[in-house]
Amino acid sequence: QVQLVESGGGLVQAGDSLRLSCAASGRLYSSSVMNWFRQPPGREREFVAALRWSNGRTYYADSVKGRFSMSRDNAKNTVYLEMNNLEPEETAVYFCGSGINIGEANVWGQGTQVTVSS
Repeated sequence: QVQLVESGGGLVQAGDSLRLSCAASGRLYSSSVMNWFRQPPGREREFVAALRWSNGRTYYADSVKGRFSMSRDNAKNTVYLEMNNLEPEETAVYFCGSGINIGEANVWGQGTQVTVSS
């Protein structure tokens, strides 16, 4: 079974950029969808972005379109989430999740904390 490990979180200021990584150990199939979610303090987890492993097509939540970009490195079995112009409201634990549908995951990473100060 695939295992996921996120990295790259940290403390940044509003307007800054940050890149998260999610490394997958084990085989990713062409049907795999890699997702990013986030869970702000005291709130439910929400979808952020997704990438279809078969063709690299990406999908984004409306709130991050134009500021966040998801990409992959096939050789490293790793996906990235480039986050630009971060806002304090985006302070959250960011999770990587894999599955077969956009916005759904059955394998999760441990999460990485992103804190955006104002």
